[in-house]
Amino acid sequence: MNKEPIGKLISLIHRQNQKTLSRQLVTYGIGSGGQHSFLKLIIGRPGITQDQLTNELKFDKATTARAVKLLEQSGYIERKVDPDDRRSYLLYPTPKAMDFAPILQEILNGLNRKLSRHLTDEEETQLISLLKRISQEDE
Repeated sequence: MNKEPIGKLISLIHRQNQKTLSRQLVTYGIGSGGQHSFLKLIIGRPGITQDQLTNELKFDKATTARAVKLLEQSGYIERKVDPDDRRSYLLYPTPKAMDFAPILQEILNGLNRKLSRHLTDEEETQLISLLKRISQEDE
């Protein structure tokens, strides 16, 4: 039996999903490069540092710095000097980000619905469990 490479399938799904997501977010001034992931985490954890973002989202420092800069320029976040470490910045969502949060969540929910539209609830739960197990192998 000739099995389809798992990595290839995951990569294909990711690219298709990112294209759709980019088209939906461009009207809000959010670009590619995972900006939505950074914004979502900052909204959920106001006061998070860039290093924490890098570690939690598993991006490199340069990508994190670029995303933070673009989100700040777009008015979605603000950086404040960390009073405990003046070399570090704490990241906070702006009112614009908080207003956008439910829209972003609905866009992401819609993409999940699209991805799982041909699966039963049980299959979706199983798929999530299997993907989590695979993703933890590299840690």
